[in-house]
Amino acid sequence: MAGPIYRHLLGIGVIAALVIALLLSAGADGMGVWLAVAGAVAVVGVAGIFAWRLLRDLDLLRRHIEASTAEAPERPPRPSTEIGQILFLHLQRLQRHARGRERSLAVELQTASEILEAQDDPILVLAGDRSVLRANGAAERLFGDRLLDRDMADAIRHPEIVAAVDAVLAGGPMLTVALNLPVPIEREFEVRIQRFERRGDAGERDSGDRPEPALLVTFYDLTATKRVEQMRADFVANASHELRTPLSSLMGFIETLRGPARDDVAARERFLGIMQQQAERMSRLVNDLLSLSRIELDEHVPPTGRVAVGPLLQSVADALELKAQRKAQRLELDLAPDLPPVLGDSDQLYQVFQNLVSNAINYGKQGGVVGLSARPAAEGRRTSLVVSVTDQGDGIAREHLPRLTERFYRVDPARSRAVGGTGLGLAIVKHIVSRHRGRLEIDSEVGRGSVFTVHLPAAPGGKAAGRALHKTVTELS
Repeated sequence: MAGPIYRHLLGIGVIAALVIALLLSAGADGMGVWLAVAGAVAVVGVAGIFAWRLLRDLDLLRRHIEASTAEAPERPPRPSTEIGQILFLHLQRLQRHARGRERSLAVELQTASEILEAQDDPILVLAGDRSVLRANGAAERLFGDRLLDRDMADAIRHPEIVAAVDAVLAGGPMLTVALNLPVPIEREFEVRIQRFERRGDAGERDSGDRPEPALLVTFYDLTATKRVEQMRADFVANASHELRTPLSSLMGFIETLRGPARDDVAARERFLGIMQQQAERMSRLVNDLLSLSRIELDEHVPPTGRVAVGPLLQSVADALELKAQRKAQRLELDLAPDLPPVLGDSDQLYQVFQNLVSNAINYGKQGGVVGLSARPAAEGRRTSLVVSVTDQGDGIAREHLPRLTERFYRVDPARSRAVGGTGLGLAIVKHIVSRHRGRLEIDSEVGRGSVFTVHLPAAPGGKAAGRALHKTVTELS
């Protein structure tokens, strides 16, 4: 760009030199003076024209720069001078570079925003005064959607977290704080507070301003992990207790038989009977524990075999008929014709209905009726098989129903142990039904007995399912 300026200045200098030469050669001659004056005027005129054209081009460039920031920029100007044209070319290069950098920054900002929103854990970005700069969707769902530009302490009223935020802002290291939110549902979080620096623009950096401190506050949800740990601890404690009780009885009776009752035939026979009961109880518990472990191991893999449920339920009823007769109970079997087959594991489904019918017999009243029914049903666009087991027992209070399928949970522990229960039967039922992609419903009322209903999806393409469903719908209509 310096070349054109030099050339213009050189031209003006040549003209000025000619004027000076004329003055020197003319001396005091009047004609020479007029020629000198004319030359001076020419020099000033040429310089003025050059300056006017240059200023006009600079003004065009100024207006172009101002217009380029508008939403609808005007057409670029056409400078009339070589200097203006060179300046305009350099300006266009700078603008292209700036636009490219702007697009790159926009893409980076959009990517960062999408990454922030994609996180399942709540995340807050705080300024140096604790005001919230950014909050992802998970944070807004947890603390409300009025977070931005407010003090973090207004939304999270937890003194330890506020103190940790202040400590990290003051230059301290990264801190981790535990947070418990009791409502609406109790949740446990690990809050990690990290400091970083917000970079200013180039002007701020050139002026010597220091970058502003900011914080990244991440809330890691540990609720599920804590619950699993608690369930595992409870399971170990309950299993140990359930095994320790019969084991202690066995050890006590063995010690007695080897000591004071060594020669007491009557005591020996009585003790041996009790020992056998306790050993059978331990055997049932160990078998149920092993069964539950195997079921949980394969729960994520749905079964693929086709099972005819009608004959399976008939087999369960035949196997438990004698047990029902001991309590003078009547076992009623009500199976709809042409029951659709289900995709399942026959051994596991047998275990489900055996547990449910056995429980109904155990907790049903003396001389009552235990019902076992099966029918097809339309649930949305699919056909399901619905199997219900009813009893006429004392019933279960409503507050106990949500916990019945927990391991070792008993409404009446003494009665459960008396009938030989291990506290794992309904947990096994729940996990088997879950593996078969079905669901278990429990309905009970104190004084009116209980109903346990299993919904299983029918196998696709079964003609029997279609006939049974058509017949059922026809009868209902």
